[in-house]
Amino acid sequence: MKIIRCLCFLALPVFAQVRPLPGLNVDPIANLPAQQIGANDLLVVMVYDSPELTRTVRVGADGLIRLPMLKQQIKAEGLMPEELETAVSEALKEEELLVDPFVSVTVAEYHSRPISVMGAVKRPLTFQADGPVTLLEALARAEGLSLEAGPEILVTRKPTAEGSPGAPAGALVQRIPVRNLIDAADPGVNLQLLGGEEIRVPEAGKIFVVGNVKKPGAYIVQDDSGTTLLTALAVSEGLLPYAADLAYLYRRESAGGNKNEIPIQLKKIMNRKEPDVPLQANDILYIPDNRGRRLTAGALEKLVGVGGGVTAALIYTLR
Repeated sequence: MKIIRCLCFLALPVFAQVRPLPGLNVDPIANLPAQQIGANDLLVVMVYDSPELTRTVRVGADGLIRLPMLKQQIKAEGLMPEELETAVSEALKEEELLVDPFVSVTVAEYHSRPISVMGAVKRPLTFQADGPVTLLEALARAEGLSLEAGPEILVTRKPTAEGSPGAPAGALVQRIPVRNLIDAADPGVNLQLLGGEEIRVPEAGKIFVVGNVKKPGAYIVQDDSGTTLLTALAVSEGLLPYAADLAYLYRRESAGGNKNEIPIQLKKIMNRKEPDVPLQANDILYIPDNRGRRLTAGALEKLVGVGGGVTAALIYTLR
């Protein structure tokens, strides 16, 4: 019986090494994917058989950590966890605190790798990249693109951020076509994000249709090359009976320039005597009222006594 008690007593230090450490709210065995440590990351530094040296510590803004009883601060930023283990072990031996320390460093929380997703997404957010994240995964965390999303996604990287495979050398801003990323599923544009990136999805441009159309309003332009005057009339459900033959297009030639008024032969385009007119984002298409035709319709209504719709149709046929 005495021998058994002695064996149990000798085994106690071994079990003490693997039990949860007092004062720690983090599972010592749990570890996030190994990445370089950065400022504000939360670390668990465990020195076995030395609970007074074992604790959670947050990396300072200067990239250094301080451990109890150590005079020197230890550079942690830019190191992998196993590299920091070696640095802590060397510091303990150098200051003669321990002869042969066994140190384990795990990352409890990453706070140095934020990825922000903003703009025309369903749920803008900022999250920490606790491992490699693709552009599609980041957009999925934001619940995808909204209906107002434009044709491009802008990915901004910090100058010190590591580039992804296929990224132009030294590029800070990359423009990713939505069509290539989602419709064509091109893996070359599905960037690998390592943290520190900002993803911005600009809203698509709009054209504004006002005047004598059935449904005036603002309409999204997904592709400038495919939007014309006839498509704008189609989405606005067509012309009203008293629309003038001459329409006007208001377009700003430059960011700070004045808007130009461009007359458009609407009747000739409708009769296919002139080519369709391409429209650009922020164009205003104005279809004025033909007052003379409206006054003529009112006079005919009084003379003939027919409904306004029939009179308008008669005038449109005779013009």
